Amino acid sequence: MRAMVSTSIPRMYADERGLKHAELTERLIGIFFGIYNELGHGLIESVYEKAFSVVLAENGIFFERQIAIPVWFHELQIGEFRVDLLVEKRVLIELKTGREIDPAWEKQLLNYLRATDVEVGLLLNFGPQAQFRRYAFENARKNPRNPRYSAENKLPGSCG
Repeated sequence: MRAMVSTSIPRMYADERGLKHAELTERLIGIFFGIYNELGHGLIESVYEKAFSVVLAENGIFFERQIAIPVWFHELQIGEFRVDLLVEKRVLIELKTGREIDPAWEKQLLNYLRATDVEVGLLLNFGPQAQFRRYAFENARKNPRNPRYSAENKLPGSCG
């Protein structure tokens, strides 16, 4: 029997009115299931990303694709990673096509949230079974020593 292991992964939080960006994330999760029901599983991530983009545009929801997020170390930008979708500058979306949600993907999304001023992220897996996880990481709990990508005011050197 395996022992339960405690992790330092920030957990979902709620503000006084409920989940942060609840209405938007509910819509996005509904879009995810609509795409999954129509396309099924077995396609590559870029196909689902394009389908998601089509549905967002059809619904008048502002989004950006493949946003470059800088990675900082000792106050130097040493690289960047790309977020699949940034929706209404409030929710990061990471799309996957694996058998089931992998803890490494969860860490990846949390790193994206940590590196930005965006507080809510969705991990959406188009696997044999549709799976999603919703994460929130309050800006007040993020490392203040490293500059963060701002969805409103992009840092110099970032793309998107």
